[in-house]
Amino acid sequence: MEKNTMKDLPLQERPYELCITEGPEKLTDAQLLAVIIRTGSRNANALELASEILALNFPEGGLLRLMHLTRDELLSYEGIGKVKTVQMLCIGELSRRIWKKGKFAGLRQKAFQDPADIAAYCMEDMRHLEQEQVRGLYFDTKQKLLRDVVLSTGTVNSAVISPREIFKQALQCGCVSLVLVHNHPSGDPSPSKEDKMLTLRVKAAGEILGISLLDHIIIGDTRYISLLNEGML
Repeated sequence: MEKNTMKDLPLQERPYELCITEGPEKLTDAQLLAVIIRTGSRNANALELASEILALNFPEGGLLRLMHLTRDELLSYEGIGKVKTVQMLCIGELSRRIWKKGKFAGLRQKAFQDPADIAAYCMEDMRHLEQEQVRGLYFDTKQKLLRDVVLSTGTVNSAVISPREIFKQALQCGCVSLVLVHNHPSGDPSPSKEDKMLTLRVKAAGEILGISLLDHIIIGDTRYISLLNEGML
């Protein structure tokens, strides 16, 4: 049986032509992605391939997942080679940056008021990560963000970090306080014994240096836990 190609679709249903005649706002998510993919594989046209990619491990919102697809995940699809993979990875990164710029425009000039602000700031960057990542957010006397640094990237269930690495960044930027943020790839933000021990060590080191650890926030999948709110700081 001959496979269905994009040219077999009626002209008004082809994503590229529809974009020209109606504008990109009229296209579905899959149609927009199909325009980028352009060609499919021997077994699926570009539109079918786009729909399959958007459904990958994320049935409740493929566009968000698109921002976090890995190179290997994309290359696993017939019809997605190195060039298309690079293009799609760049689209995902652009989307993430546009989202963050829009949502947090001017935030570096404003004070972070509570753990919810910091969790929201880090959530989309961290909730889909497949390894634990530790970030340090460093603040001035008015609680304005001076520096946002990835301090460590580890395995699926651990990320090794020492107070020395954390406070090296703090001293470089001249901050007076900091917040640690790390993710749990499992999606469950409940703090481990190691998380609690690290928090206490960093707090103690900060008291010696005169730099306050304001909070340690753990990011899960659309959830977070603030160790400050939990009474652990």
